[in-house]
Amino acid sequence: MSKESSREAEANPREDDEVLHRDPSYFQYYSQLQHQQNMLQDYVRTSSYHSAITLNGAALFRDRIVMDVGAGSGILSFFAAQAGAKHVHAVEASGMANKMKVILEAAKRKNAARNAYLADRITVVGSKIEDPRLLESTPKVDVIISEPIGVLLVHERMLESFVYARDKFLRPGGAMLPSSGTIHLAPFSDAALWNETITKARFWQQDSFYGVDLNPYFAPAFDEFFSAPVVGCFSPTTLIGDSVQCEVDFHTVTLAGLKEFVIPIDWQIKYTGLMHGVAGWFDLAFVPPASSLHPGTKSSTVYMSTSPSSPATHWQQVRLLLKQPLAVNAGQVIRGQVSMKVNDQRSYDMEARIIALDEEEAATLTEEGLSLLLDSQKSRTRSALWYLHEQTYNYAYTGEPLEPAKPENANLYLPVESLLAESIAPAQRLPSTSHASLVSSVHGVADSLTDFIVTSSSNQDPNAMQY
Repeated sequence: MSKESSREAEANPREDDEVLHRDPSYFQYYSQLQHQQNMLQDYVRTSSYHSAITLNGAALFRDRIVMDVGAGSGILSFFAAQAGAKHVHAVEASGMANKMKVILEAAKRKNAARNAYLADRITVVGSKIEDPRLLESTPKVDVIISEPIGVLLVHERMLESFVYARDKFLRPGGAMLPSSGTIHLAPFSDAALWNETITKARFWQQDSFYGVDLNPYFAPAFDEFFSAPVVGCFSPTTLIGDSVQCEVDFHTVTLAGLKEFVIPIDWQIKYTGLMHGVAGWFDLAFVPPASSLHPGTKSSTVYMSTSPSSPATHWQQVRLLLKQPLAVNAGQVIRGQVSMKVNDQRSYDMEARIIALDEEEAATLTEEGLSLLLDSQKSRTRSALWYLHEQTYNYAYTGEPLEPAKPENANLYLPVESLLAESIAPAQRLPSTSHASLVSSVHGVADSLTDFIVTSSSNQDPNAMQY
């Protein structure tokens, strides 16, 4: 680079400079095979990607140029080769790039090749996708594949690299896999988790810890514990309302749209009890656009969910605790919003403001009226600030009991009419609304019976498909 170009770059920093200089510890973490193994052993994750790629071999990948963003172990690149890709550009910034080359070199050995189908079909690009030199050395591609997903979909901010690759390298009409992700947020009640958290904070309420009064530390400790998302699986029966959804379309979302967005909250409460916080998870969809398919072919559609009613994944779920539980009655409506804004920790700051409303009140409330109530009705409003990168973990949940617990065992109370309806003659009963029940469904995706995908969905949320 010339001195003039260097001075120009300093005066006009690139939009992606922030990405190029992010922490090296992130890439060091993913350069280790033990962490790659953790992801590969996630059956839901790996099998969903395998199905989405290989079932779309004839329609999408055959003879196509493919880019794998954040290739890691290279597994998605290998799947693309299995699906018939003409060539794959595997972009990986960590030390896994060199380890990936080992398996590709083994594919070229004469008379003793391993994975011979990979030979000369994958180019490893040891770089961040945002490196400007790639714009000159890497061609436009027909398909971009990636696993850029973190807790609650957006943690680690790899989605920005996925979208950057789309803007710079994807040909018009090309495909992104996954094609979209959906964030789910739902109210939950879990006194044990809340009590466990406040107990940790109360450690600092000691007047004489080896002769030291620790109480001055209590306020910041209280803030710290209750701003930390709790990652781990939990029982779907702790949810006291259906989730609101925020879909992120990877074909159309902008970088700016990823960096700051708002999720409106509108929950109808199903039980009388205490709301202890907000539970979150995400779904992924693998839906190739029609414009990306070979003429005369049909795509295969795959969905994957990390909901508490689905098989567990390495992402698990996340719970965000309120500092003060909110008393709610069955039939009430919770309104407000959760604001998501990126921070410099490869994650997001999450700010929530919610209020409990009577159903009739909610039906006529305007946005202006909601804003006024959020500012004035302190007894039924809650505000919270959570840092998605400051995660703690809870592994108390080990699965549903053989005999489902009644809501009142968790201090949750059904409306009287719903309680009485439980004893109606079976033929007169309404369909079950158990959070844990699953309804199997079959989605035809091609002319061949072998290309049908069997999925499941919670009858609480028919849009959250499970692979």
